[in-house]
Amino acid sequence: MSQMRKDVFTGSWVIMAETSTVRPSDFHFRRFVRETVFCPFCEGNEAATPPEVFAIRNTGSFPDRPGWRVRVVSNSKPFLRIEGELGRRAEGLHDLMNGVGAHEIIVETPRHDRSLHELEVPEISEVIRAYAARIADLEGDKRMRYVLIFKNHGEGAGAHTISHSISQLMALAVTPRSLKTELMVARDYFSMKERCIYCDVLQQELKGQRLIDENADFAAFAPFASRFPFEMAIFPKSHSSAFSRITPGQIENLARILRAVLQKLDHTLGGPPYNLSLRDRPFLRPREGYWKTIEDDFHWHLQVLPQIVHVTGFEWASWFFYNPVPPEIAARLLSSSS
Repeated sequence: MSQMRKDVFTGSWVIMAETSTVRPSDFHFRRFVRETVFCPFCEGNEAATPPEVFAIRNTGSFPDRPGWRVRVVSNSKPFLRIEGELGRRAEGLHDLMNGVGAHEIIVETPRHDRSLHELEVPEISEVIRAYAARIADLEGDKRMRYVLIFKNHGEGAGAHTISHSISQLMALAVTPRSLKTELMVARDYFSMKERCIYCDVLQQELKGQRLIDENADFAAFAPFASRFPFEMAIFPKSHSSAFSRITPGQIENLARILRAVLQKLDHTLGGPPYNLSLRDRPFLRPREGYWKTIEDDFHWHLQVLPQIVHVTGFEWASWFFYNPVPPEIAARLLSSSS
């Protein structure tokens, strides 16, 4: 019989298939194909992008010139623009504001022939440094409440026109509703038990059959109520609510485990499309009714969501996900991959 599992962080339910065996060959998806046409993100094509807002460069190189190792530029077709005022207002019963925010591209490598999991640990470490630096900088903009960093790898994950290895950043003037749900659950749990719900789940997963990989600072596991086949979460072992506080040593270990789990995913399934996202706390903008325990009750983490099955009308209508691969099986297959 199938199981219904409740996500402890969101309260949503997942229907888990009844199966004891899974063959990676059962899943069919369009594998990532790297285009070889002109690419504005390759080294030497800096003039084809907006000016850089941040870069990690070789000594002696100049902005918007070759010699960079990680480069951040504004999206040339942004969803939101940094200029202007929010202009919060009502339209009848509805709320409305201007499309103010930030939409940036983090170019992870100057090389067109490398994906994130094919980079070396020091190179991935520099990508993570760029994430932290951009979040810290945007926190100073009082219009912004949240920064979302995400990566779409492969056409099935939304990377339709870009084959260079990039991540994206969106700075938002509101906190996403999905994150608000997690924040409220975390606050209620802390109020009841005076412990972080993420830390408690992590301690349980470190001892269980859903653990995929770990090192001194991080653990990767398949969540109990995984919504997608081979879904993975990466948690810091030390409690921290804010990603921007990550230390140099933690950056290196995060790069190691991220590289390891993405390589496991590639080796196990043969290069599936996936979405990677950072679940970070919102910026602390104290206001009336704002809770005081967020530093203690929220715990930043990464999510890796392979896109190898289609979300159907049932999922959209009910917000119940159906997962044909129980996380215990997914973890076993991924952890055995090298």
